[in-house]
Amino acid sequence: MRTSRLQLLAAAGVAVASLALTACQDGTGTRDEGASASQPVASAPSGASSQAPEESPSGSGGNGSTANGSGEDAAGTGDSGGKASTGDKGSSAGTSGGSEDAPAFNPCNGANTSVTAAPVSRPVNHMLITVKNTGAQNCDLTYYPVLRFDEMQWVPQPIEDSKPQAVVTLGPGESAYAGVVLSAADGSGSGGATGKKLTVGFQARTPNSDGGPAAIPSLPAKGVYYDSSLTVTYWQSSMDDALAY
Repeated sequence: MRTSRLQLLAAAGVAVASLALTACQDGTGTRDEGASASQPVASAPSGASSQAPEESPSGSGGNGSTANGSGEDAAGTGDSGGKASTGDKGSSAGTSGGSEDAPAFNPCNGANTSVTAAPVSRPVNHMLITVKNTGAQNCDLTYYPVLRFDEMQWVPQPIEDSKPQAVVTLGPGESAYAGVVLSAADGSGSGGATGKKLTVGFQARTPNSDGGPAAIPSLPAKGVYYDSSLTVTYWQSSMDDALAY
């Protein structure tokens, strides 16, 4: 009887073990364990995303600092770029104007030229003044020669119709001219006199300004007759233009 009870208990234990084993091998149970095992894996992204704000301050601080620094640098570069650009433009206007800037003004005068004055046969009662650049640089003849015979107290006026389009510039060895109407051909002039000495004055950038040393060209031994009709042309590049008035 005792043996039978033990046998029954043993059989029951085998049955319970068999049921447990069957439960462990059931497909549904395996999926449950899989879901349970995958739970920590599913939480990893959430854990990683929860770390982003912790890294973000240092990362974002560095990025923010870099971004701000870049922004400021960019702004600074933009400013300096703008300034550099303006400077370049300014510099370029100087160079292009540099290249286009007018050369330095260098007046022709008695120090860098030779001057002659001689009466001509045609037109009558005319004299030709010739100025030759004897220097090593270009020089400029502005307006008209300022003439003075002996101790004359008045200045002969220019013939306005003879005014050229531009200042006459002489290269080394080049010449320019001015024509002088000494007296009226019809004898209508007054205050006639004979000049023995002629002073030729030069003008600078502005009318009646001092252009430097005057010249005293030689006159014929008998002198040069002039009257109140005495006038002079502006400086001309051509001898024919100087004697056309």
